[in-house]
Amino acid sequence: MNWSPIIEDTLRALVGREAIIYALAAIGLNVHFGYTGLLNFGQVGFMAIGGYGVAVSTLEWGVPLGVGVLFGIGAAVLLALVLGLPTLRLRADYLAIVTIAASEIFRLMVSAPSWRAVTGGSDGLSGFSSGFYDLNPTPDGTYGFGPWRYSERTLYVLVVGWVLVLLATLLVALLIRSPWGRVIKAIREDEDAVRSLGKNVYGYKMQSLILGGVIGAVGGMFWVLAQAAITPGSFSPIPTFYAYAALILGGIARIWGPVVGSMIFWALLSFSQGFINELVANEYIPRSIMDANQAGNVRFMLVGLGLMLLLIFRPQGLFGDKREIALQDR
Repeated sequence: MNWSPIIEDTLRALVGREAIIYALAAIGLNVHFGYTGLLNFGQVGFMAIGGYGVAVSTLEWGVPLGVGVLFGIGAAVLLALVLGLPTLRLRADYLAIVTIAASEIFRLMVSAPSWRAVTGGSDGLSGFSSGFYDLNPTPDGTYGFGPWRYSERTLYVLVVGWVLVLLATLLVALLIRSPWGRVIKAIREDEDAVRSLGKNVYGYKMQSLILGGVIGAVGGMFWVLAQAAITPGSFSPIPTFYAYAALILGGIARIWGPVVGSMIFWALLSFSQGFINELVANEYIPRSIMDANQAGNVRFMLVGLGLMLLLIFRPQGLFGDKREIALQDR
């Protein structure tokens, strides 16, 4: 077996674009679920509305990139208000149902033929990232060392992405260590006790939903700007559960848990893909049992099995605290 390409691909995936996207999504979920106890099963909806917000505003309405980003953030705030107003006074499972339904409704809406003139329908939109790449100060060439060698365009995307991850992580760290953070963690443990102390539990939950949703929307905006295209098919429910997998893997209610979890998650996916492909190519696995086209599905099975074992034997994740996931029934 040729281990060199497997190791190189794994190391690149450790800091790759997907790790950035899902780190941002998982940071938002950590605010929702890890610190506040909100069950958001529609984080991909915030990612989608952020992505479409910046794409439609810059391409169709001709606004500058900065204004488009603000528009995407505003759309995420509006979505959080629409989802939170009728549900946050109820049990946690109502928010879970509403968020996953809303994300699917939005995906189907933007892919509808009647919206094609604005959203591009099922074909999506492209050509809106010129303002993003025009800001790239890196001269043409190849940069890096070892397996981490990138073109100036890819390096720019990765630097911007990891700066966004760092800023989001520092923001959450500062807020969680503030009085506001102590209140939302108390809400997660016993919201009736917090309410008895005169705190507006509903208001704090709404603030948490908005904050985590905006961070997810930033991940969605980075996603579509990096790939210079957006299609509704990318925003199925699956990315939400990838983000949850990264969060659980790294450790719930840990500042760096979502970031480390996302890096490890995508590195494991890359390693398992390369390893299985090599087994098939060298006929260690007979083609009568598996071919190269089936290897992609098998890697998800293996990683899923690993996550199941993790939840059984270490439910707090690699760096988490078991007490942090002991949520009260709502």
